[in-house]
Order: sequence, then C-alpha cells, then structure tokens
Amino acid sequence: MNILLLTADTTAQATNWLSGSGNLYSDLLIVALIVVMIVLLSTALVVQKAIKSIVKLTMPELAAEEAAKKSKKFDWNALWSKILSLRPIEEEKNIEIDHEYDGIKELDNPVPGWFNALFYGTIGFGIIYLFIYHISGWGLNQDQEYVLEMAQAEKAKQEYLSQAANLIDESTIEIDETGILANSGKSIFIANCAACHGNSGEGTIGPNLTDDYWLHGGDIKDIFKVVKYGVPDKGMVPWEQTLSPGQIAEVSNYIITLRGTNPANPKAPEGEKVVYGGGEAAADETDSEAVAEESEAAI
Repeated sequence: MNILLLTADTTAQATNWLSGSGNLYSDLLIVALIVVMIVLLSTALVVQKAIKSIVKLTMPELAAEEAAKKSKKFDWNALWSKILSLRPIEEEKNIEIDHEYDGIKELDNPVPGWFNALFYGTIGFGIIYLFIYHISGWGLNQDQEYVLEMAQAEKAKQEYLSQAANLIDESTIEIDETGILANSGKSIFIANCAACHGNSGEGTIGPNLTDDYWLHGGDIKDIFKVVKYGVPDKGMVPWEQTLSPGQIAEVSNYIITLRGTNPANPKAPEGEKVVYGGGEAAADETDSEAVAEESEAAI
C-alpha cells in the first residue's frame, strides 16, 4: 500500500513539474516515469498475490471459507459486502491475526475493494492523461485551449459587429465620436465617390463637400439618406445596392470629417448654408440669398 501511495504522489509531482515542458527531454522522462509506474504496479500485484498465499497457508479455515463462498451461487448482497469490506461481528474471531500485545489483538481487515478500484482507476487515468496531453499531442493544453477560445470569441465578435453595423439606417445613424467609422470610410469614398466629388471632397461633377453649403441637408442622417437613395435627378446613383448599411455609415462619417478642410481648387458653394449647433443642422436663408446673388453676379 505504501508503494502505491508513493507512486501516486510521484505521479502528481512529475505531472506538475512537466506540465509546461514540450521538449524531448521531458517527453523521455515522462515515458520513463510511466515504465517505472507499470513496474511498481506489477510488483504490488505480485506482493498482493503472495500475501494471499501466506493467508491461505496460515489461516486455512478462512481460505476454505472464501473458496466456499466463491463456489456458491452469485449473491449480490455478498458482492456489495465484499466491495465495502463489511464483515459481521461474529466473524471477527476468524480474521484475528495470531499475535497480540498487552492483550490487544489485531484484525486482518483488507483494504476495501472500492478503494482499490478507485486508486487503480486514478493511476490508469493519469497514464492516459499524460499520454494524450503531454506525449502524443492529441489533446490541447491550457495555453492552446486559451488561444483557440480567444480566436473563436474574436470571430463571434466580428460576426456580431458586422450584423449590428448593417442594422443602421437613416433614422438611427449617429456620428461616431471615436473616428473608427470615418477611418474605414475613407477608402470607400476614394473608390466610389472621388470621381464626382474629388479625392479631397473639393467637388468636380458633384458638389463641394468641404464647405457649409448643402443641397439636401448637412446632418449625418441627411448624408446617409442621400448616399443610400441617391439623387437621380442630379445624376447621383443610389448606393444601397452596392454598399452595405455599415459601409454607408462609414462613408457618411468620413464626409462629416471633410468639413472646413479647405482643399485646393474647391468648387463654388451650392445649396443652403447649414449652421451646426445643438447637435442639429439649420439652414441660413440670409447666407443662401447672398450666395445666390454672388452666383448671379458671376454669371
């Protein structure tokens, strides 16, 4: 019994020491440890068999009783009693060991069967565990499981964000104060909008997007709506079939950042001037009339 307990303790210590090692030296040491455990188990079984033989020679009555029980019909109650190592009090005289000290006698109570099954089972489990997770590499260790779970979580996060971004429309769009959407929208603007509005938003075929004058409103919701549905009368196509709602939100946020950038060769103002305050855009009729007069004078 002491040998087996020592084996279990040695296995636990070796497992803790080698849990983070993956080099050849550690693998060889684990294999050697498994071999040692197998040898110790074999030795324990041989010793147990020898003890049974000694008991048979020194206590023939007990051995005969056990043999008689084995020859009888299978008894579930007897099996349960054996597993729990239960013996009636009246049978104690049959399991007394032939020595005493100061009138004190000792009973030959074996280790319960359930304990042996549990003990040997844990040793078997430990061997299988070492082989799967530290030798063969079939199982993932804690570091590998962490990396895998983080990758799965990131994938789920990106799927959620993509779905959430596509739920935006002209009634729910808001300015992204972090600037993340605007950064993503710049490439969309260059690829799809720069042909008509210029690379810097200065305006070419389409209007200038860097001043305070707007034909259809300068609020983020207005810009989203114009990009989504287009202005067919002015030659601007609707982008809702080409861009996702998330992409329209990104390019709308980027257009907001073009205000007041003063690019080279800007196109003349068009539409009404929008005054930004209190989170809303308002048209200034006086400035609009002034712009109209300037345009007439230029003509």
